[in-house]
Amino acid sequence: MVPADGGAPRQLTSGAYDDGGALSWMPDGRHIVFSTNHGKDWERDPLNSDIFSVDTTTGGLTQLTTRHGPDQEPVVSPDGKRIAFVGFDDKELGYQNSVLSVMNADGTDVRALTAGFDRDLGSPRWAADGRSIYATYTDQGVTKVARVTLDGKITTVAEGLAGSELDRPYSGGGFTVAKDGAVAFPWGDPTHPADVGLSTGPGEQKRLTTLNASLFAGKALAKVQPLPVTSSAGGLPIGAWMVTPPDFNPAKRYPLILEIHGGPFASYGPVWSTQDQLYAAAGYIVVYANPRGSTSYGESFANQIHHNYPSQDYDDLMSVVDAAIAKGSVDPNNLFVTGGSGGGVLTAWIVGKTDRFKAAVTQKPVINWTSEVLTVDGFTFMAKYWFGKMPWEDPEQYWRRSPLSLVGNVKTPTAVMVGEEDHRTPPSEAEQYYAALQLRSIPTALIRVPGASHGGLAERPSQLVGETNAILAWFKKYRTDVQQ
Repeated sequence: MVPADGGAPRQLTSGAYDDGGALSWMPDGRHIVFSTNHGKDWERDPLNSDIFSVDTTTGGLTQLTTRHGPDQEPVVSPDGKRIAFVGFDDKELGYQNSVLSVMNADGTDVRALTAGFDRDLGSPRWAADGRSIYATYTDQGVTKVARVTLDGKITTVAEGLAGSELDRPYSGGGFTVAKDGAVAFPWGDPTHPADVGLSTGPGEQKRLTTLNASLFAGKALAKVQPLPVTSSAGGLPIGAWMVTPPDFNPAKRYPLILEIHGGPFASYGPVWSTQDQLYAAAGYIVVYANPRGSTSYGESFANQIHHNYPSQDYDDLMSVVDAAIAKGSVDPNNLFVTGGSGGGVLTAWIVGKTDRFKAAVTQKPVINWTSEVLTVDGFTFMAKYWFGKMPWEDPEQYWRRSPLSLVGNVKTPTAVMVGEEDHRTPPSEAEQYYAALQLRSIPTALIRVPGASHGGLAERPSQLVGETNAILAWFKKYRTDVQQ
């Protein structure tokens, strides 16, 4: 803590624990609530956390929650009588929805407000009158703001939120709430990076800025439209979008890029993507989708890949490509595929399962799950929640789910890209795949991005341009003339 008018900072907590996360002041100005894990084996218990209160005068800690699972993002009500937070009872599934709960300030009378709502809620904020709580959730790729009353009634008050990432169309976005209940948020769509939006109630939202009007003046942008898809695996509906070139002529046939999101527990949505726009401007139709395992379609949909990833998400993605071809403007002999992180896993998996793609770029992939779970920054989490057993306990499962197990089938020219400072999918994963492809005489290239972390392949504009140009250059080597 540091005085608001300046001075020396004073440490409030101590010990061999990671006391971080969001903080919320009690109105008395003496106590702060926060989330941490002070369990006996906390370093090997990656999801568990509880809400604590710290006395800023004495440093005394009071634990307010005790369940096994994450209790996070505590926010104190305006009158200081209640605390809202999100979390869940940990069932050790690959994906679990966070539920919005509220309790008395002393930790008593804990009540889940959204237990029956099959979406993940986050970023809780109290209304000024203390009678409701605002929170974000994402539904079928679209991020929204809900108002939740203390009896559990949920009303959507804003939608179309957009995150701060511009490279790919990930769902996301934050918000703030005014004293009168107006919600300000970043509002975007496929042809507009986020502007400031304002909602004064359900269905009552407007844009307050047009930040990129001059940038886009006189420029033709790609169009993004929903693509209806039914998976060949079980008839599962799959959310997908098709991006068409700015000069799109439906009578022509275009090469296609399948671009796959990471996670795998994440989602794409109908928001701006610089890379998709650049791919389309280079003459490609682009498709992106939320195969099984993606979030924002419910807990059951996400856990279709629990202890089974990759699996039928491959079939979902092939159905997306088939649906795009069926529209009539895709050249089926000019197909390309790329994706990062979880999308890199699936890209490497795809070229091990089919030869239908002319070329591929697997970005920051996992290639060998045994080496991945023992070198990843989240090594306490991945084996426990994504596999259920350690590599030495079930080596067959780790090998069966590794793209390296399929490398003997690969015929597709495949480039490999990774950041040199990636600790989530370490460069050693990409290097294994590159070496294996070289040993099999498959056309390949290893692209290492200096200084780039897992989330930073395109963090700087120069990196975004470099990444996109490298992918397009690789595809151009194998692209044939577009059929008329």
